[in-house]
Amino acid sequence: MLVRSGAARQALRARQLLPSSGSLPSLPCTLSKLERPLGETRPLVTLAPEARPGKRKSFRALSGFERNLATALEERRFDDIPFEGLPGGMTFRQPPIYELRPWNTTPLVPADRPAYPPRQRINPSGIPGDLDEMLAIFEACVHVGRLDRASLVLKRLGNMQALPPHKFMELHNRYLEGRLAQIEADAKNNGHLAEKVHSWFETEICDQRLPYTPLTVAYMLKISLLTSSGAKLKTYLERYMSVLPQDSATEALDLGDVLTDDDLAAIAENCPSLSLSQEVLAPAETEDAATTTIAEKFAADRESQSAPKSLPEVLATPQKGTGLEALKSTLALFYELPPGADVAALPLEQRREFQSRLERDVLEAALQKWREDNESLASMGLNPQISAPSLSSKLYQWHQALERRIAEEQAKVEASENVPKKSAEDLDRCLYGPLLLQGSATRLAAATIISILSLLSLHGADKGVAASLAVQQVAKVAEEDIRFQIAEKTKKLPKHQTELQKRKARRLIRVKGNGSLKTTDKKQLGVATLPLATTGEMAPAITENTRWPTAIRAKVGALLLTAMMETAKIMVVRDHPVTKEKVHQLQPAFSHAMQLRKGKKVGIIQANPELVEILKREPRAELLARHLPMLVEPEPWTKFDKGGFLECQSPLIRLKNHEIEQKIYAEAAIERGDMEQMMRGLDVLGKTAWRINRKVFDVMLTVWNEGIAFANIPALHPNIPIPPEPDSSDDPMKKRIWMRQVKAIQNEKSGMHSVRCFMNFQLEIARAFIDQTFYFPHNLDFRGRAYPLPPYLNHMGADHMRGMLLFAKGKPLGENGLRWLKIHLANVYGYDKASLDDREKFADDNLANIMDSASNPLGGKRWWLQGEDPWQCLATCFELAAALQSPDPTQFVSHLPVHQDGTCNGLQHYAALGGDTWGAQQVNLIPGEKPADVYSAVAQLVQEMVTKDAAAGNEFAKALDGKITRKVVKQTVMTNVYGVTFVGAKRQVQKQLDALYPNLESQTGCSTSILSSYMATKIFAALGTMFSGAYAIQSWLGEIGDRVCRAITPEQLNRIEAEATGESKKKFTDAELNNTFRNTIVWTTPLRMPVVQPYRKSGTRVVPTCLQDLALQVSDRDDPVNRRKQLQAFPPNFIHSLDASHMMLSALECHELGLTFAAVHDSFWTHAADVDKMSKVIRESFIRIHSEDVIGRLKCEFEARYKGALYRAKILSSSPVGAMIIKHRRIHKMTSLEELLQEKRRQELLASSDPDEVKKGQEMVTPASLFEKYATPDALVSQYDPEELQQAEADEEASSNAGEDGMSEEEDSLTMDTASEEADAGMNVRDFSRVDDIKNVNYFEQELDKNKKIKRGNSKKSGALNTIPVWLPLTFPDIPKKGDFDVRQLKESKYFFS
Repeated sequence: MLVRSGAARQALRARQLLPSSGSLPSLPCTLSKLERPLGETRPLVTLAPEARPGKRKSFRALSGFERNLATALEERRFDDIPFEGLPGGMTFRQPPIYELRPWNTTPLVPADRPAYPPRQRINPSGIPGDLDEMLAIFEACVHVGRLDRASLVLKRLGNMQALPPHKFMELHNRYLEGRLAQIEADAKNNGHLAEKVHSWFETEICDQRLPYTPLTVAYMLKISLLTSSGAKLKTYLERYMSVLPQDSATEALDLGDVLTDDDLAAIAENCPSLSLSQEVLAPAETEDAATTTIAEKFAADRESQSAPKSLPEVLATPQKGTGLEALKSTLALFYELPPGADVAALPLEQRREFQSRLERDVLEAALQKWREDNESLASMGLNPQISAPSLSSKLYQWHQALERRIAEEQAKVEASENVPKKSAEDLDRCLYGPLLLQGSATRLAAATIISILSLLSLHGADKGVAASLAVQQVAKVAEEDIRFQIAEKTKKLPKHQTELQKRKARRLIRVKGNGSLKTTDKKQLGVATLPLATTGEMAPAITENTRWPTAIRAKVGALLLTAMMETAKIMVVRDHPVTKEKVHQLQPAFSHAMQLRKGKKVGIIQANPELVEILKREPRAELLARHLPMLVEPEPWTKFDKGGFLECQSPLIRLKNHEIEQKIYAEAAIERGDMEQMMRGLDVLGKTAWRINRKVFDVMLTVWNEGIAFANIPALHPNIPIPPEPDSSDDPMKKRIWMRQVKAIQNEKSGMHSVRCFMNFQLEIARAFIDQTFYFPHNLDFRGRAYPLPPYLNHMGADHMRGMLLFAKGKPLGENGLRWLKIHLANVYGYDKASLDDREKFADDNLANIMDSASNPLGGKRWWLQGEDPWQCLATCFELAAALQSPDPTQFVSHLPVHQDGTCNGLQHYAALGGDTWGAQQVNLIPGEKPADVYSAVAQLVQEMVTKDAAAGNEFAKALDGKITRKVVKQTVMTNVYGVTFVGAKRQVQKQLDALYPNLESQTGCSTSILSSYMATKIFAALGTMFSGAYAIQSWLGEIGDRVCRAITPEQLNRIEAEATGESKKKFTDAELNNTFRNTIVWTTPLRMPVVQPYRKSGTRVVPTCLQDLALQVSDRDDPVNRRKQLQAFPPNFIHSLDASHMMLSALECHELGLTFAAVHDSFWTHAADVDKMSKVIRESFIRIHSEDVIGRLKCEFEARYKGALYRAKILSSSPVGAMIIKHRRIHKMTSLEELLQEKRRQELLASSDPDEVKKGQEMVTPASLFEKYATPDALVSQYDPEELQQAEADEEASSNAGEDGMSEEEDSLTMDTASEEADAGMNVRDFSRVDDIKNVNYFEQELDKNKKIKRGNSKKSGALNTIPVWLPLTFPDIPKKGDFDVRQLKESKYFFS
């Protein structure tokens, strides 16, 4: 941690050791003279300047002057230059937060990560040889006080030289801190430990010439003061004072919060060269002892106010698990409040206390519920295992047994560490033991039970869960809870430590001439190589924010899971086969078995059939409480993991599979201030206050408790008749069809039940928050899109959730507010394709229905139920009726959010990028009298194509002619811009065709699967015609992305050259060179957020555990890229990053204007009175983004980021330059590696500043030089082929449909009919002329035909011998010419967002 600079806020008097002269000389601001070499550091992105004094100043105020790209470069900054006292009072004007920052013409480039030391074997002492594992074990050992073992880890790290010296010194400081804590616990009896520490300092720090810091000295001084006295103490003090820095005549040395005032006085007394002075600081702000409690605050309200109408209970969906009960236990905190009491009325500190209690402990809530149910049965004299009506009482028995088992395992850890000759089991305990000891057995047992039940409920209890998934899930929950416990402990420091933390960092001041204290063994050491900014307090542990390593996580998870399987029992009751009496038997609740899945042997965790029956009716038992809406404004985002919830740590950017690269870039961007606008935008979204719409909630709760199907609420007991089973003598195909129908009905019922369980959670939370003002903290996905952190109650939910929410802050409607309320009603009703005036008229024409819906929503005409979004329609009816019935509607205070939705927002961005006038018109970028409807336009264009094909005799076209509607094409058009693949588009169209024309297949003789494939190609063709410029941009993005994915950076080239020319003389095959393609696609959004695509081919590591050997995916930024996923995702992700920037800019400006703002991606919400203002902001923000050269800037960024890279291109062998290269290779006969290194050398010579070297480079003849000299534009072959990517995905899709996990033979036989429909996925996506060949073809014939096609495709691929590979300098093609659409026309478009 950095030295705290807030001395003025600190409470106690801080003393300093000052010169004995009594006068305080001026203390000039000094910088550390010793900076770390860049090569030493482990950080993966370089930051500049590397070292800065004191607490890092915020440079965000300067963020308006440069808009850097997503990576870091050594650059000069102004952070360390004092501006105070400059002549002329130099000031800078900070631009508004919602303005785009100008871009720096010198972009930043990423630093290559130093290679980790190779993994070594575990040594006889049980210390692993993997760096990450050693760091995790070391930190755990320090935390649990196993410092002898921590010292073994330090010694092995030192022998391996795995860390740069300053990082290694941080670990030594952690070790000293732990030893100091041990000695302080019993200073009188710990003299032997002190001697050990003194010896450690001399032998392991000084003798190894490590760059110790003043904090190191502070620890040693403190230990000396605690355990020594007299002459011995004076010797130690002089020894440690002698090694302090002496770089200046008078120097301030931060010693952190280790030493007390008495300690400083003792040092001054024993060191005459230093004297004590006193600095009086501002008095501390003391808490008011008479502060009232939350209960006392509302005590008067209970008597003075009449109790509001009580709410009915929410009818619980039948479930016997812990999820709902745990949620209710947590929400019981709200019911301690008086009815109608709003926590928002409390002082801020009490609101924060209430919020912290909400977040703090779901495990305790679950344990309390289990305990109560168990005790309730015991009080009635019943055995919980036999008589328990619910699972929670059984869970208490499981928990008790599992807790004992984990405690036994924790007790074995020390024995395993100390045994001289260690078995494999002992070595495992040495790995995971310290981390296991960090958690309490009670909480680890609860976390294991909850995570396994949640996982089984989520994936289907009857199918079981893959052991590897279960192990990782258990370990993840255990790790998170251990981190939570550690964080809680740090908040509960002893009183004397709390006092110390309030003090200013001590400083020792040495007087000129007295700086050299004589000692008996003074060593001339390099001191304080760390800048003073990091020496005032203990630096954060290196492993503080990192996850447990894969192997340790797997071993901990396997241990907990195995312990649960051994201890959890369930009572099974069966009828005796002969006597028919009830037989009770305790059986394991879980078992482990191996199954064949997709041809591989997979470990499966299966639940006992008795438990399966319970879990089938149960919602997921997730850790809900830490993810409820907040009762105070979320914490502002300041770091990657600091913001949002008060107690629960959440990442700024959601990462899957712990992708490290996005985090590296994001943290570097935060450090440099590039993420300022994104973080402030999240803060704006989090500040929006919400309340539950009581009127809508009452209606919803009424129909919910009736258990009927209503609007989007499924019935409690859905009545879906099952068709009669066909006679066994009938055609076997009828039996198969019947089984498929039964399975579909069961799946439908299961899906409806899951939806109802989820809604049950939502209604319980809404009921608890009914009188509260609450907030939604947000974070980002890797593209910059914002999402609320609470998963159940939020405004991104379905219609019933959106209808239930109101802004807590209201605004009078004003002049236009009533009109916008009416337009909003038409929108949510589904009448949103008409003009704004017509929409307003629609509401006027239905005023009677609106009033009826508001006054009698359930007993009247129920007109609102006919709307497209019925619950939002009802909410608007309530608001409109209240406004119209008020004396002056313009003064009516409205709380209803009014939406402005984009017209297929992705296509809007594409049209602006490509300058497509026709496309821009279809998505309302160009003003019009009525809103354009792109879906209808595409449907019309597709119909024209189909009609033309039908006239030409195409059977597919004849089958679909006249059946092309807006609904058929809408989903595909909407998702096309976001990367829907051919297979996905085909499924979307097929779903619509099956719903609209259920008898289409029998009438035409063509499978709807094949017809939907034909239709998907026509939709793509129509979009390509309408958005030609956009499609050119899409292809260009794919081409530049493909080149990046086939490139090798200069750093990678140097590494390859070192391996190829070093001692090993490694010979790289073509396949090995392919694995060096490790550049993921990275770009910077208009708001300077770095976007890193996470798609790589992750490696696997086999980890032996007590359960089974687990093959686990290990993600690393050095993994080869997954080219197909990178290229398919790049265009849609790029568009997502633009719409995310548009939303954030709009949010920032709306906040500056005082507007309440919320958003669901491309749907922006505010008060009815402010819609006109927000509409202007939305348009101006879009224009600001697209007035810049977005694509040109992207190209410049790529050229800078990948400068000096070489990529493998393909050249037509039949071209003149291709023939020359072939001839050249026949003469020189070089391998691909030799050509690569030769071209690397040529590029280095050409870039040299020495004219002679440049001339040598120009004279070199390589394939690349021949290409540069003689190539024609058509010689270079584009390797980006969208159809090839679609074909690869189709083949992968078809192979994945060969069989489903866990299917019986009978069920598997039924999938053949479905698979036959998928077999055409192997067909070329544009091959739809052979109607007679594919009609009425059975599955086996189609499968054979598909295999033939794959072979033909492979042979076609082998025809790529017509091209030859060549290593070329990485360049990018010219940007497609932009159309003539001017984005500024958007200002006058009423329907851009409407």
